[in-house]
Amino acid sequence: MKTVALFGANGFVGGEILKAFHQANQSADQSSNYSVSSITRENFENFMGKSYDYVINAAMPSARFKAKNDPLWDFRESVEKTAKMYYGFKCKKFIQISSISARCQPDTIYGRHKLAAESLVDDGNSLIVRLGPMYASTLSKGVLIDMLRGGKVFVGADSRYAFAPLSFIGKWIVNNLDRKGIVEVGAKNSIALGELARKLNLDVHFEGKDDHQEILGHENDFPDVEVVFDFMREQQRKLK
Repeated sequence: MKTVALFGANGFVGGEILKAFHQANQSADQSSNYSVSSITRENFENFMGKSYDYVINAAMPSARFKAKNDPLWDFRESVEKTAKMYYGFKCKKFIQISSISARCQPDTIYGRHKLAAESLVDDGNSLIVRLGPMYASTLSKGVLIDMLRGGKVFVGADSRYAFAPLSFIGKWIVNNLDRKGIVEVGAKNSIALGELARKLNLDVHFEGKDDHQEILGHENDFPDVEVVFDFMREQQRKLK
């Protein structure tokens, strides 16, 4: 039985990782069973100093706009919180759930703090997972939601995104715990936001510079970005 400390277990990504662990424990292949401690803001102090096989930080903030307007808050939530996990817990392996913004948005507060947090844990043994844009039925904010609501999208229409289903992300992380280094995970290809809007007959006003969120070094099992159309059409049906 391998022990796991999962920070951010109630969050968008953390909740899916927790689900993937439960599925792994219930699968026919019992080569790896996991005992997962779900750690949140409310119970964080109860677990300080304990030892685990894996510590997973899935509690990184995703509020780009808030990061821009309140850099100190984003620093505390991204960099300081990562340091508390990395230095405050004993583990055989640390896994940092980060964002491709660490690479493609170095000119932003959000991207710089993601990169700084990565640097703290990049010890040669840790796994740093940079996630691209994701979607799931529980998605409540972001560019896809703005497009569905007919709101203004503050990036250029030619911006290319490698949208991937959250369910794939959760399973990939659980299946690759023992990898090392930096891995970008998302769709193996990308689509321009303007093209996505046109194919779905969405009335979207794009305003801003191009913001490409594509995956580098994609792997064979990564999903095709075209699957995002199924998600968007289902959401359109729900809105009618």
